[in-house]
Amino acid sequence: MGAVRLRRPLDPGGDGAVTLPSHSDTPPSAQAGYRHELYPYTGRDEFLQGTVGFIQEALDDGEAVVVAVPEDKASLLRSQVPEDGTVRYVDTSAVAHHPGRLIGAWQDWIKEQAAGGRPVRGIGESPWAEVRSPAQAEQLRYHEWLLNKAFADGPAWWLLCPYDTAGDKAALGQLTRCHPQIRSGGRSTPCTDYDPQAPFDFIPLSHPCDPYEEFIYASGDLPALREKISACAEQLGLADRRLRELQLAATEIATNSIRHGGGHGTLRTWSEEQRLVCEFRDAGYIADPLAGRHRPTSTQAGGRGLWLAHQLCDLVEIRSTPDTGTTIRLHTCLTG
Repeated sequence: MGAVRLRRPLDPGGDGAVTLPSHSDTPPSAQAGYRHELYPYTGRDEFLQGTVGFIQEALDDGEAVVVAVPEDKASLLRSQVPEDGTVRYVDTSAVAHHPGRLIGAWQDWIKEQAAGGRPVRGIGESPWAEVRSPAQAEQLRYHEWLLNKAFADGPAWWLLCPYDTAGDKAALGQLTRCHPQIRSGGRSTPCTDYDPQAPFDFIPLSHPCDPYEEFIYASGDLPALREKISACAEQLGLADRRLRELQLAATEIATNSIRHGGGHGTLRTWSEEQRLVCEFRDAGYIADPLAGRHRPTSTQAGGRGLWLAHQLCDLVEIRSTPDTGTTIRLHTCLTG
């Protein structure tokens, strides 16, 4: 496919512009609320065809655009759509591999780009080709489902999620459960596989790797808990800032166990796939699947522990039911 030039609203007709198919019969301004759709594609040309067409529609309708994609895809798009005040490319390096940080990032990007009251569209593609573990892949997919809850009551905006079908075909089937709409041939249709009621623990946690250390903690045991984590971390070569960050996150999670999980909990530590995993189990129940995903406000009394854990650890897994209690796993990479 040759270069795809945009028909900029202030440059009618464009020089050699490609007329791209309409995405929907209903203009975005008439579609209230958050719109979230999956765009399966194969290869460079289909990626550009779908994403450039999406941006063109936004410009035609006077909307701003946020592009949050891996750098190789961003370079492709920049060659067709230069950045300006209307189209913004954001640096995703600090959040792309950390699913728990992405909702807060999108809240910031949309707020900044919506200055002046402009409607906003986003293009967000996770770095699926660089996923480091099955747990990270599961959490990225879970993040896609949580987006529907996070923005259900917020300002209206439209997010397109490209996914290269040359990758994991099974993952594509799981992603269709997370997106209310799907794009094909430049048009959007309802996604029949979308599951708006997916349970909070719909992906079971894997079993701990043997050997693992176990420590039961209660009020007054936080210094001993940190010592246990330090001993395990130092054996694996984790030290300095990264160890201090893990200890802070662990202290927050264990404190929540003591305060809200029956007064005590169980810590398990082990290593797998170049990661140190700290697992916390208690009898408490976290009813809100978005707990820890929104940035706490300056006046908020509690709820900062999970947010901090997401910011300080490479990955956080949470499973919680009224019957089984809560399990939280903090993952810290030992390399990179």
